[in-house]
Amino acid sequence: MRSDKMKKGIERAPHRSLFKAMGYTDEEIKRPIIGVVNSFNEIIPGHIHLRQVVDAVKAGIRMAGGTPVEFGAIGICDGIAMNHLGMRYSLASRELIADSVEVMSMAHPFDGLVLVPNCDKIIPGMLMAMLRLNIPAILVSGGPMLTGNWHGKKVNLISVFEGIGQVKAGKMSEEELCSLEDEACPTCGSCAGMFTANSMNCLSEAIGLALPGNGTIPAVSAKRYRLAKLAGMKVMELVEKGIKPRDIATKEAFQNAIAMDMALGCSTNTVLHVPAIANEAKVDLPLEVFNEMSHKTPHLCNMIPGGPHSLQELDLAGGIQAIFTELDKLGIINGDVMTVTGNTLKENFSKFKVLDHDVIRPIENPYHKEGGIAILYGNLAPDGAVVKQSAVAPEMLTHKGPARVFESEDEAYSAILGGKINPGDVVVIRYEGPKGGPGMPEMLSPTSAIVGMGLDKEVALLTDGRFSGGTKGAAIGHISPEAADGGPIGLVKEGDIISIDIPKRRLDIEISDEELGKRKASWKVPEPKIKEGYLARYARMVASGAKGAIVK
Repeated sequence: MRSDKMKKGIERAPHRSLFKAMGYTDEEIKRPIIGVVNSFNEIIPGHIHLRQVVDAVKAGIRMAGGTPVEFGAIGICDGIAMNHLGMRYSLASRELIADSVEVMSMAHPFDGLVLVPNCDKIIPGMLMAMLRLNIPAILVSGGPMLTGNWHGKKVNLISVFEGIGQVKAGKMSEEELCSLEDEACPTCGSCAGMFTANSMNCLSEAIGLALPGNGTIPAVSAKRYRLAKLAGMKVMELVEKGIKPRDIATKEAFQNAIAMDMALGCSTNTVLHVPAIANEAKVDLPLEVFNEMSHKTPHLCNMIPGGPHSLQELDLAGGIQAIFTELDKLGIINGDVMTVTGNTLKENFSKFKVLDHDVIRPIENPYHKEGGIAILYGNLAPDGAVVKQSAVAPEMLTHKGPARVFESEDEAYSAILGGKINPGDVVVIRYEGPKGGPGMPEMLSPTSAIVGMGLDKEVALLTDGRFSGGTKGAAIGHISPEAADGGPIGLVKEGDIISIDIPKRRLDIEISDEELGKRKASWKVPEPKIKEGYLARYARMVASGAKGAIVK
């Protein structure tokens, strides 16, 4: 056993003594020792209940003959960090989470790991660590929040963000907004909708690194605790059989997950996280794979925020495994890949069927013929840009308009709420990429303001930063190279005509190559916004958003 390095033989008597100081018995020390990573804290609604989930995991480990050893991991609430300096730390925290799990698991050689995250950067950070370490491991999340009910309609966190714009536009009173905020987030769990956290929880299941049900069982359901116990038991099987994460997360498994991404209409942040996870798995996953799978995969689920359906409804309709039964009919799924159940993907999903064909459409009648995400290229995005096309109004799939240029999210947000953006405009927010932000902050506030003010069918928003999974409308992010790296988005001038053609996967500025070259020649490297601390180090080391914003 891997843990023998810290517990077996006469030379490890001092080590065993330290275990005994914590109350571990000889029998517990002899058993396989399983690290349980708990990202519980009291600042994230998706994590507030993780002590109970982890208790269930530990019960499962003990039932299967192992000894659980719990340790903690940090986590940022993106919603609470939104629209201020804190958001610049969110994506950057992903690397800290991966590194801290690696450090703990190398310093203490566990035989296996169960990782318990639930929200945006915590899930990919833990998956990155799992694949970097490559010891038997399984991920089990805390599950999605239920939607709220406000005046008879389903609401969620994004409803409140959009409510700010509605108040500014005179469509809602401040009293109504206060009433809405009381009802929008009614339970613990990752925010209700196919936002980044739930997207990544679903994709961890699709890759095969989490059990069936991981992505969709509600946080408040007893099934979530039964799933956690089963995860604790299953990790013992993985240890016994020697099944490791890289045996599961193959290129074929990632392609399956990207197909699922397209069918679900997941967050654009998956285009950052999935390549970063693949990088740790030693799998080459270029950005173009997303377009390839998008062309092959129909959009089968119209989930919040782009559509009406919640994660709870998706769970009742059969969940991720039921969607696989539809995608398998197209011949685009590799069902032979291994999963943490110890069975192949096809052996898993063959036990499921679609129970609601409105929530999970048949392949013959999809919501859209193409997948939820598109990668755009052009002279404004030579290395690519990302849009959730399933959440774009049909009239905005192609658009031309004058650029309204802002050097930060705050400037743009003030202009939008101040009524300074006109129908037809293309809002350009730059110097908000991984290096320039630094930290590639999410742009939920300006996109929600555009929607709340009723401009989402007339105004596009472009950035080298990124968007929340809760974003809808013609919001195009991850424009690469970013402005801070001398990318063309940093050369756009007020009034330049921007051309967007999502069906043709194009994003261009309508000026000549000669003019673009002149502007490039006069461009100067900007002063970093943050010059000390973790973010300054991160900005010096981070790669392009087109490469998953991995740290070099």
